[in-house]
Amino acid sequence: MLAARLHEYTHDMSEGLVVEEVDPPTIDGPHEVIVEVEGAGWCQTDNHVIEGMWEEYVPQPLPMTLGHENAGTVVETGSEVDLVSAGDPVVCHPVQTCGRCRQCRLGETMYCADSAFNGLTTDGGFAEFLHTSERAVIPLPNGIDPVDIAPHADAGITAYHAAKKAVAKLNPGDHAVVIGVGGLGHIGLQCLDAMSAARLTAVDVKDSALDLANRYGAEHLINPEEADVRETLDDITDGRGAAQVLDFVGADVTTAYAPDVTASGGDHHVIGYGGHVHEPSQALVNGEFSFVGNIVGRYTELQELVALVEQGDVDLHTSRYGLDDVNTVAEELERGEIDGRAVITP
Repeated sequence: MLAARLHEYTHDMSEGLVVEEVDPPTIDGPHEVIVEVEGAGWCQTDNHVIEGMWEEYVPQPLPMTLGHENAGTVVETGSEVDLVSAGDPVVCHPVQTCGRCRQCRLGETMYCADSAFNGLTTDGGFAEFLHTSERAVIPLPNGIDPVDIAPHADAGITAYHAAKKAVAKLNPGDHAVVIGVGGLGHIGLQCLDAMSAARLTAVDVKDSALDLANRYGAEHLINPEEADVRETLDDITDGRGAAQVLDFVGADVTTAYAPDVTASGGDHHVIGYGGHVHEPSQALVNGEFSFVGNIVGRYTELQELVALVEQGDVDLHTSRYGLDDVNTVAEELERGEIDGRAVITP
């Protein structure tokens, strides 16, 4: 089969991956599943993996097929799989968990002590077929296209995971801010709008992203290149600040907003990454706000997000590319030229 493989780390996105022939995956255990990939979302994390940013955090045997946002049709199952059968459309949680460790028993599947992460620690879905497990697949309701929903496997549940935590602390009339209305941010914005009665403000340097935010429920729009974010949010919130800030950029400049725009007792959720948090400890004590880290959501949260999609509460803005276009997508994302989410269709 054809697969887009990472052979060595590089900052040159024009030649990050090599599309080549590899052996298709096979069933080796009773709970395994093989999926014919119909859609695989491209994530900023894919760019970071190509750059080698994850090498010190997780084992990465190279060459490796990237792609952790996958959906498609089941073609083969292990002998004890009964959740899905050949021919079933599914979306695949990127993490294959053991189900036995304490973290799994507590439902904190993202902290599994013996997990495999497609496209990060093991082969992913920028290929014609994907090897996964019964614990990772979610059957799709009728009428949901696997290509359209694929990015929800990571972008969607990461955004939903953060939004769900924020919504638990949002009261009607509170202000929430979404920084970065890109592949994750436009999903997070819709989740906040669907699950809370908060007043929403979107921050982005791209007018096209702000147009998307306006379509998906943002009451106020701020372009940092045209207005001072701190002063504008101070006016919008009558000086109280935002109860919850969802930072889908995670750059030094955006995390630095926190002491000035986050309400006392509020949270600045760091979802995007690549920058740093450089704030004096006194700023956190004075405002009693928190920086909250977020990683991809749980299996159950992907189920909940699929329900929101089925109900029409969350829409995914996508553009489609062939497998041969993987490096073009990486370059376009690096230049900030993709609105919403790019989906590879092997």
